[in-house]
Amino acid sequence: MDKVRSSAVDMLVEIEKGGAYSTILFNKYVQKYDFSDQDRGLLTELVYGTLQHKLTIDEYLSDFVKKPQKVQPWVMNLLRISVYQKVYLDRIPDHAIIFESVEIAKKRGHQGVVKFVNGVLRSFQRATLKDLTKIKPDIKRISVMYSMPEWLVELLVKQFGLEEAEVIAESVLTAPSVSLRMQDPNADRDAVIESLIKQGMEVVPSVVSPLGIRILNGSITKTQEFQNGEVTIQDESSMLVAPVGNLKASDQVLDTCSAPGGKTTHMASYLAASQGGKVVALDIHDHKIALINQNVKRLHVEDRVDARKLDARCAAEEFGEETFDAIYVDAPCSGLGLMRRKPDIKYTKKYQDMEQLHKIQVEILNSVAKLVKKGGRLIYSTCTLSNIENNLTVMDFLASHTDFAIDPIVELDYLNESLQENGTIQILPNYYYTDGFFICRLVRI
Repeated sequence: MDKVRSSAVDMLVEIEKGGAYSTILFNKYVQKYDFSDQDRGLLTELVYGTLQHKLTIDEYLSDFVKKPQKVQPWVMNLLRISVYQKVYLDRIPDHAIIFESVEIAKKRGHQGVVKFVNGVLRSFQRATLKDLTKIKPDIKRISVMYSMPEWLVELLVKQFGLEEAEVIAESVLTAPSVSLRMQDPNADRDAVIESLIKQGMEVVPSVVSPLGIRILNGSITKTQEFQNGEVTIQDESSMLVAPVGNLKASDQVLDTCSAPGGKTTHMASYLAASQGGKVVALDIHDHKIALINQNVKRLHVEDRVDARKLDARCAAEEFGEETFDAIYVDAPCSGLGLMRRKPDIKYTKKYQDMEQLHKIQVEILNSVAKLVKKGGRLIYSTCTLSNIENNLTVMDFLASHTDFAIDPIVELDYLNESLQENGTIQILPNYYYTDGFFICRLVRI
């Protein structure tokens, strides 16, 4: 039996149940079967590709599977990966797709299941692909064409308008890029790029962050820069967060939601232990504290980072008033800005999640407000697109904290389409094909 396709089916079933994140599952299956690089590539393609286009695939299947809710989950997902290969991949012949799927059905199911799978796929193979552009109304058309739940399409339309919402929905179907951040803010990016190219990498400078390098091709973990801790993997949008804190070498910094530590190590790069500069990095899970410390060690900033297990909402009980020059709240959020990288987010999140997260975000901001020195900075950021978690959270906080005000992030004016009227940053996934991100800088008056 084809282990790759069978594993893809199992992973999709587990994700559909809501019992696992795709990234964690992927690593589990790769370790279990010790897949080759080629097989890992196919598994990635099948799982993430099918997830990205799931609602579109289901629309294509709807003419051939009349009652999908009565079909066993593994059978439905077997059909989905088969249709994905047929519609979106051109290197796998139709006969091979059907043969492999039928073989999996034979191993897993009875003869009736085998006939069902074979019949559906052969009927689909003979049929003309449905024209999705004719679907009405627009909300449903966008939902089906770009595989995004209707409630989420409605949210994007309400916030950004119909045309922009459709562009966003289409953009998150593109493959995510991998990018690097230079750990030394004073490093020569051109020299690093030249060195990486000499080692067989295909890279270009980021247009989003002056410290960023986008990888087009190659294995970064084998390069001397990665192994020496000179560069680390981080999305270009999130590289903007640490610098907007305008950190000085001697600053006392609190990173309230710090795992896995990418932004923490970036903050630490602006500090000097010899001048007393330090980042206190918080998280509520032991294994995430271990991950932060692992990244801190790899990037050689152990002398400037103190990782502690603590719920950020309890920070006021742990630290004295006006302790920190800068506090960063990279808040727990719905993660809608990560849909390109984590397509399962589209199907697992609900609007009610955002309302609950909004409350938690405001609680964290309230908890740390008194810990900021007068004249100090409070940086609020999320990797989501929803206004309820972004501007509304900031407005709710400011309504009860008149000693804070938005400090416009004018230094990022080269990202002019991302700079909002109130001085906050909202990067949409279609702007630079990075993660969607929101950043607000507040100052204590």
